[in-house]
Amino acid sequence: MKIRTIGRHARESLKSIKRNGWMTFASVGAVTVTLILVGVFFVIMMNLNKVADTIEEDVQIRVHIDVAANKQDQDALMAQIQAIPEVKSVKFSPKEQELKDLVQSMGEEGKAFKLFEQDNPLNDVFIVKTKNPTDTMKAAKKVEKLHYVAKVKYGQDKVEKLFKFIKASRNVGVVLILGLFFTAIFLISNTIKITIIARRREIKIMRLVGATNSFIRWPFFLEGLWLGIIGSILPIILIGIAYYRAYDYISPKLVGTFIKILPFDPFFYQVAGILLLMGAFIGVWGSVMSVRKFLKV
Repeated sequence: MKIRTIGRHARESLKSIKRNGWMTFASVGAVTVTLILVGVFFVIMMNLNKVADTIEEDVQIRVHIDVAANKQDQDALMAQIQAIPEVKSVKFSPKEQELKDLVQSMGEEGKAFKLFEQDNPLNDVFIVKTKNPTDTMKAAKKVEKLHYVAKVKYGQDKVEKLFKFIKASRNVGVVLILGLFFTAIFLISNTIKITIIARRREIKIMRLVGATNSFIRWPFFLEGLWLGIIGSILPIILIGIAYYRAYDYISPKLVGTFIKILPFDPFFYQVAGILLLMGAFIGVWGSVMSVRKFLKV
């Protein structure tokens, strides 16, 4: 296609947007409202994923070593644990360190346990992490069967519920975003369809003078593109302002905790790019579906 022809189609599409004021407003409004909802859900879902990934990474298996095991037995046990396919790393924590961690974790009440420093009743421990957090239960069951393993702790019930909740949250988020996305396509498709019907006489005249379907389609495709891009601007601005303020408010309160949210930069710019592309795609696809059906012979 010649550059001059593309320029002509672009001018026609911009004129159409200006000429069809209320239709343009309805199309842009449909895209704007939908992308605001999609953007909000997307930001929430991505931050939930970040928190979920952090929690998953923090999941570990604590293997309490039998007090009867000597240094050689402990080394052999470590080698056996490392040989398990699901295991990523194994760290040795002596019982002295375990007692120290226990005292620190209990604050003032933990000082009473310092009496056990001379006769420490705790076990030496192997801290095991898996390659995939969801393999924690599988790896723990294998470790339990090894010789010189006194006890295995990984918060079985809590870990299983956590992974189920994380999976359900991700699935719900994806379904909601896809639902809103297709709703936007449906709305703008019908809005542009109304515009086309209102201009059917103009289209019939163009066909009578020999205009091809592709020549007629292009202004509508570009019109859908502009509507999608214009409709994405307000959601980007609103979500950017809201997330910037939310990050400034929430982030300081999470200092010292294991929970982290995604930093404004570069996360917001990624969201802005996605919303812009989604707006453009929604507009073009809505136009494609409308024009194709109308021009079908």
